[in-house]
Amino acid sequence: MDAPAERARAAGGSTAFALLLLITGAAGLLASWVITVDKFKLLEDPAFTPGCSLNPVVSCGSVMKSEQASVFGFPNPMLGLVAYGMVICVGMSLLAGARFPRWYWLLLDAGCLFGVGFVSWLQFESLYRINALCLWCCLAWVATIFMFWYVTSFAVRQEFLPAPAWSRAFFTEFTWVVPTLHIGIVGMLVLTRWWDFWTS
Repeated sequence: MDAPAERARAAGGSTAFALLLLITGAAGLLASWVITVDKFKLLEDPAFTPGCSLNPVVSCGSVMKSEQASVFGFPNPMLGLVAYGMVICVGMSLLAGARFPRWYWLLLDAGCLFGVGFVSWLQFESLYRINALCLWCCLAWVATIFMFWYVTSFAVRQEFLPAPAWSRAFFTEFTWVVPTLHIGIVGMLVLTRWWDFWTS
């Protein structure tokens, strides 16, 4: 296939893929909305305690008060309100039968790559700098990880991303393995970081 034809080729996703984007987008949007509302309540009343502040480790308030919670000069979840909302729109469009060109899928995958990179940094900061977890943040982490790997898998299988044949075969059958392992590693880091607390 020549380069112009490849650039012009469009692809739509399956119903399952569309639903996955809808579910992960909705989960991320819900988490972003709750965190944003609690953040503004915290700004109004510094003594406010978010409902998900359950103990010294699971302490959303500690996370929301940190510098890392406003990396770009505004609360991080406000970025999520836009980004996850866009993912929901993509999922709805796929359910309606939309087909998108290669550049669109690459742009979506690049956005998901930024998202998973950003949450990976936030995971490190949460575990080893802030020393607290936010349950709503964890929901957004899981949603973003699944979103990234499934969009990447789609791009590889459609040959929008250059990849060896074995990776296309792997993603065709076992896409679920990679995000499951990714989340499992994060879960193990959380477990070992506060092992004494969980087992006490």
